[in-house]
Amino acid sequence: MPFIGSLQRDAGPLGVQLVRAIRDAVARGAMKPGEPLPSTRALADALGVSRGTVVEAFEQLVAEGVLAAQAGAGTRVAATLAPAATPPRRQRNAAELAPAALAFARIASEFSALPQAPFAVSVPAGAAAPNDAWRRLGNRLRASGSAAPSGYGDPQGALPLRVAIADYLRRSRSVQCDASQIVITTGTQQGLFLSCQVLLGRDDAVWVENPAYRGITAILESTGPRERIVRVPVDQEGIDVDAGIALAPHARAAFVTPSHQYPLGMPLGMARRKALLGWAERHRAWVVEDDYDSELRYAGHPFPSLQGLAPDRVVYLGTFSKILYPSLRLGYAVLPDALVDAYIGARILMDRHPPAADQHVLAAYIEEGHLDRHIRRVRGVHAERRACVIDALARHVPPHLAWLQPSDQGMHLVLWLASGIDDRQVVKDAVAAGVALRAVSPLYAQENGPAGLILGFGGFSDQAIDTAASKLGAILRTAGR
Repeated sequence: MPFIGSLQRDAGPLGVQLVRAIRDAVARGAMKPGEPLPSTRALADALGVSRGTVVEAFEQLVAEGVLAAQAGAGTRVAATLAPAATPPRRQRNAAELAPAALAFARIASEFSALPQAPFAVSVPAGAAAPNDAWRRLGNRLRASGSAAPSGYGDPQGALPLRVAIADYLRRSRSVQCDASQIVITTGTQQGLFLSCQVLLGRDDAVWVENPAYRGITAILESTGPRERIVRVPVDQEGIDVDAGIALAPHARAAFVTPSHQYPLGMPLGMARRKALLGWAERHRAWVVEDDYDSELRYAGHPFPSLQGLAPDRVVYLGTFSKILYPSLRLGYAVLPDALVDAYIGARILMDRHPPAADQHVLAAYIEEGHLDRHIRRVRGVHAERRACVIDALARHVPPHLAWLQPSDQGMHLVLWLASGIDDRQVVKDAVAAGVALRAVSPLYAQENGPAGLILGFGGFSDQAIDTAASKLGAILRTAGR
């Protein structure tokens, strides 16, 4: 009980001091209603006073109704006390912060979590959550010791998981690698950060799609001058490689989402893939492939990875957040041999190594065939959710105010807005109405793109989706006026 401090023997009766200290702690919320107190013997030993002094203090506070004593349950703060008022949040003094701190604070506000309501992105559907096999594997492996807490782990990641991922990617994504080329990450975001740390000098030019995932542009803005970021336009075939060459032919790296461009949704066409890899080979540049949503294509087969076409020039990033659940925080980077040690060293300085227990569970989940079956189930569930969202939008949103970007994969849709409608204001109005959205325009260079909305579909019922679409339609009608 650090709020008591030490009792002063020359400041009056010790029992009175103890009564006052506990009473004040309860009043200001340092001790909560129902919270247990130490035993009288333990507290007396800690304070260096007689047990009788503590007993008398407790009895006084029980009499006042501040504490409550119950045989066999010890002494607690009285549960009937009203919670202490929350003190007002201190106003931050921005003048005290370095420019980097101000930039990080802005990023924190941009990435604040949306409420778990339609149309939040990446909310797992209940029917698509990992089944009982995950729980059984966890229990079995923890009992055997392999997934039990232990000492420091391998910063590259658990070998069984790296072996399982290499086999899975070979079968499903045509990735050419073995376990020695894989570094386990806490998700694609960490893989992007490691790539920026390892591949780029402070002033190296780097291609980034326009529009792009805010996670990569925020990293680049916080680790070097903005002038090095070359925003390359995206059209219906994906990133325009000729435009990138015209803007910055000697860029050090290109960050791309070729399987499912974020946020617009189209795959990178085969001609563009060859052009991108040809540029990288000629200029000894790196291509960082964020294989976003590659498993969730609803028509035809997924495109093979870029990495499989040029394993010595491509860094391949993937995650299990979308197909399992975001809180798992496990992803991977598949690296050219020349980069493996550098990524491991950068990883050590960030967080030493990934948590071990879930790595072993995930390895067994993949090896025993559960992941393949799970992905087939997820694809079916999300196809149904996607169809439900499209139908609800068609019924509730006037087509002259908003229309969908064509896309046949992923966990979100882009809804373009008519000229004159501010997507940022629509997002604010929607959140106030209980509808979760993200704006598209801030994902473009200078945060000045066409107005649109990112609508996720996942763990929401038909009724919830219909209600949210109805509210969105009303907001857009008001905005359109």
